[in-house]
Amino acid sequence: MRPLAPLRRRRGALAILGSLAAVALLAGCAGAVNTAPAPYAADPLCAEVLRTSPATLGGQEERSTTSQASGAWGDPAISLRCGVEPPGPTTDRCLAVSGPTDEVVDWVMTEEGTDQGEEGSWTFTTFGRSPAVEVVIPVQFAGDAPTEILVELETAIQLIPQTRQCL
Repeated sequence: MRPLAPLRRRRGALAILGSLAAVALLAGCAGAVNTAPAPYAADPLCAEVLRTSPATLGGQEERSTTSQASGAWGDPAISLRCGVEPPGPTTDRCLAVSGPTDEVVDWVMTEEGTDQGEEGSWTFTTFGRSPAVEVVIPVQFAGDAPTEILVELETAIQLIPQTRQCL
């Protein structure tokens, strides 16, 4: 019976090592990005937008999210929500962004969180498309050209027909 004792200890040590390895792997993984559901997230076009969104955006890997019709990349997260309320007439800056296909996607741009020394972010909402898509880009990923990330989403956004344009 004595020869079994070292085998039991070895199995116990392997089990502990396996558990520690699993904990280390889980600790290294970023959790799901908490995103508020958009009011029109159930629109079938949103499913298509998410299906065609890139796995890497702005050089950042895709992450899971907590709501339907949303996507996230990197940490802090670049986030996308499809099905947000389409913007009406606004005095906010409206940008016409075109990419490799030369199709223009109009975006309403607002800057957030820069009042009190925070890094902040840029929020872009498609204009003239319903459902609308909102993309929030942390300043650290936006750099001097936040629209470069929007260009990477061009193929997905084009799935929603444009009905109006920025003036």
